[in-house]
Amino acid sequence: MLIVMKPTATQSDIGRVKDVIESLGYRAHVMSGVSRTAIGITGNEGAVDRTHFEHLPGVADAIHVTKPYKLVSKDLKLERSVVKVGNAEIGGDELAMIAGPCAVETPEHVFEIAEVVAKSGAKFFRGGAFKPRTSPYAFQGTGEEGLKILSEVRDQFGLNIVTEAMDERGIDLVEKYGDCIQIGARNMQNFSLLKYAGKASKPVLLKRGLSATLDELLLAAEYIMSEGNYDVILCERGIRSFGSHARNVLDLSIVPALHKITHLPVIVDPSHGTGRNYMVDPLARAAVAVGADGLIIEVHPCPEEALCDGAQALLPNQFLELYEQVAAIRKVVQPEAETVSV
Repeated sequence: MLIVMKPTATQSDIGRVKDVIESLGYRAHVMSGVSRTAIGITGNEGAVDRTHFEHLPGVADAIHVTKPYKLVSKDLKLERSVVKVGNAEIGGDELAMIAGPCAVETPEHVFEIAEVVAKSGAKFFRGGAFKPRTSPYAFQGTGEEGLKILSEVRDQFGLNIVTEAMDERGIDLVEKYGDCIQIGARNMQNFSLLKYAGKASKPVLLKRGLSATLDELLLAAEYIMSEGNYDVILCERGIRSFGSHARNVLDLSIVPALHKITHLPVIVDPSHGTGRNYMVDPLARAAVAVGADGLIIEVHPCPEEALCDGAQALLPNQFLELYEQVAAIRKVVQPEAETVSV
């Protein structure tokens, strides 16, 4: 159920509704928007009797929600959510560019890339300290030491750190050293991990699963939000198909489809979405053209020497050129939006 408050509702009115919801044994989720405040109810197994709320002060309406997801839907919040990550935002007027190496290798190589990313005007740095690999013998990441290096990147270059966690301990460590917890495609339906991320104090970047539908992605986000963490960013990173021309099939149609249904920000990862360096630029440009709120791009000074995913990494000069291109496209498709300086 969704409780819609009147524009004149006071904090006391909202608190009264929350008290009633909790007295019934349910959980209240307050979402404040520009035009209205709505309160979502979770924890109920069946329909909630609307008469509990209809006559409370400040209540405009009590609506039964028929969708399987409640908190991610625009039924709850009409305006798009803007997620604060460190000292920057994702989902606002400014195009969010998240860039860096696939994996943290050495401090020297990470700082070299961070200098380029900071020079571009980007505000987010990506790098994996924990790497979920298909083979148990492949490079698995540098762990906590890698997170410490990423923390130094933030201190030295002012970039906000986005990095993956694979388990509950990893989430605790990313909270300690990073600014945004990435849940990778392989863990999109790791429901216990999603619930744990929902209790975290840092935003969560949720990547679409290898074969996940739109509803499955939104329900995974619902798991996080149902635990109280409303700062969720959705990421399209390609799904599996029968083709061999690319690593995955980057589904750009899901960007406007998600924007139609959810208030959450949507970004695109053309690096993992294609696995091919030469495909990253055109699909990054296309992603911005269809309305993506940001991009996540892999950058490496020597891709041939990268410990993982070198084939999809851009060289620093290629990244700088791409950034200029997507900033120009952003200005065309959203002329009222503010774009970063490049």
